Amino acid sequence: MRVLILGGTGPSGLLLIQTALAASHTVIIYARSPHKLPESITSNTSIIVIKGELTDADELSKAMETGVHAVISALGPQASLMSWKYPRNTPLAEGYKVVLEVMKRYNVKRLIALGTPSMKDPNDKFDLVMKGLITGVAVGANGAYRDIVAIGEVIRGDEELLWTIARVPLLTNDEGKEFVVGYVGDGPVKGKYKLSRAAWAAFVVGELEKNEWVKAAPLVTSP
Repeated sequence: MRVLILGGTGPSGLLLIQTALAASHTVIIYARSPHKLPESITSNTSIIVIKGELTDADELSKAMETGVHAVISALGPQASLMSWKYPRNTPLAEGYKVVLEVMKRYNVKRLIALGTPSMKDPNDKFDLVMKGLITGVAVGANGAYRDIVAIGEVIRGDEELLWTIARVPLLTNDEGKEFVVGYVGDGPVKGKYKLSRAAWAAFVVGELEKNEWVKAAPLVTSP
């Protein structure tokens, strides 16, 4: 399968690329700063790298016209901007609007995107710790919080899109790839508040192949 990966230069994105390659997918990386990619990735014959901004429809079209079957996004607010410095104009959500527009142009309907519990779901149940974490982000990094919520609204608002939002709690650099899936405060994820980036990548690539959570926003956590 040919997959277009957004946010591939970050720590989660790099693991996502490696996991997709290990599953024998051809990967098109669309990145603003491709120089951040290690040579071990850029030299791989199953990798195509295209430089461009998220809001540049023409450059995105160059990536999408290569015969993409699905788009996978590891995009999220930069940790360095998770404060009052974050832009108020929901830049990532605006970028997603352009991505979805270009996807429609090339009849690409499958999207799997990184999300957080701030993107609330009707299946969620009350969880005091999770509520505290969400409130902390909403108060301490309101610009980023607003952008995260807006991303969820943009994705869910596209009726033709076959989307999955893989919501994650606190991400870690642990090497374990085990994960459980459910909804906030319920099922196997109840009381679980961490997930390794490697496990997130494993869930996403597995979902790409299995399509078990289409038009759903599950919470993915460590067991």
